[in-house]
Amino acid sequence: MRPDSVRLARTSDVDDVGRVQVAAWRAAYAEVLPPPVLDNLSADDIAWEWGRALLQPSPHRLLVALDGEGVLVGAAAVGPTDDADCAGAGEISLLVVDPAHWGCGHGSRLLQASVEHLVTAGHQEAVCWVPLPDESRRLFLQSAGWGPDTAYRDRDLGDTVLREVRLVTLIGDEPAP
Repeated sequence: MRPDSVRLARTSDVDDVGRVQVAAWRAAYAEVLPPPVLDNLSADDIAWEWGRALLQPSPHRLLVALDGEGVLVGAAAVGPTDDADCAGAGEISLLVVDPAHWGCGHGSRLLQASVEHLVTAGHQEAVCWVPLPDESRRLFLQSAGWGPDTAYRDRDLGDTVLREVRLVTLIGDEPAP
């Protein structure tokens, strides 16, 4: 058995990333989002989008967490943020773990690898948007040193609006004067 690990995603991983992303969102947001929104999530559509993204030149990266048997159990997406008021910051735009593997350390490994990637890419600050009702994700990130910066945004999901709050953290050394 190998140790649990995190690595850059390959195009051969996208089906598993889609599966994990749908399972994680359905489990995390079952009490938050209406059933039609969750029922319409398609692992195949998500996999297609990730496959397309991996084949495009981009500063964004998709990381995957593997358990000791080499099974993909989580994913994280990182890159520069699009937030105009945080120019130069990196962003973790996805951080999901298969619900069957929650509490096994994969989220922490993905978070650490994500931050390391952003630091290597030259970012000194990182942001992550978290749905307001997702208290467990917010507490997880806050326990790792992230905190709210008062920014929020509303995502229109058809019949539902999902409010997200932005968490931020310093990840790199300040540049020398």
